[in-house]
Amino acid sequence: MSTIPITAEGSGVARPSFVRSLLLWSISFPAIPIAGYLGTFVVGRVNNVGSALIGGALVGAIVGFAQALASSRRLPRLAWSIATTLGTSIGVAAGTVAIGYRTSLADLALAGLVTGVIVGLAQTLALPADTRFQWLWLPITAALWPLAWTVTTLAGIKVDEQFIVFGASGAIVYTVLVGLALILIVPGSRASGRPVLAGK
Repeated sequence: MSTIPITAEGSGVARPSFVRSLLLWSISFPAIPIAGYLGTFVVGRVNNVGSALIGGALVGAIVGFAQALASSRRLPRLAWSIATTLGTSIGVAAGTVAIGYRTSLADLALAGLVTGVIVGLAQTLALPADTRFQWLWLPITAALWPLAWTVTTLAGIKVDEQFIVFGASGAIVYTVLVGLALILIVPGSRASGRPVLAGK
């Protein structure tokens, strides 16, 4: 009986296709509206620093963990979850303070930009060391947060209720685009550093 070693660099296993990786990542989409609803249930409207910090932390913890699980092992679960929790908490607080808790399209886009910069910075520091063009993550995230808020607002969601995070319509756009960025700049699965035996 003979064995053939197959590693992540080989042709056998551990490196999911582009489409499969994106589909797996898309599973994380519901985490955003679910986290938003849970956060709103706990803190109510985001109309002060305390509600923004606590609500942002709840949303960040849920979304960060879901993203790490759905990343095809591209992201470190603990580091990514912590970074997203802290980044979202501080980012939502800074963004909403910057706009005086107003909810016009321009205000929410600005708040999204501030939040996206802070979340992007925190997440960039949590990316694996072998990430290609690591610092691209910051401008990508900074652009996608205001885009997601814009989509949510234009979709007719009652943003005047001062939500913690953008709604499902914005979350779909955000999830797909950030997933594309993730797959392009972060190497594939780290599951298999050891050979897998196959064949006879």
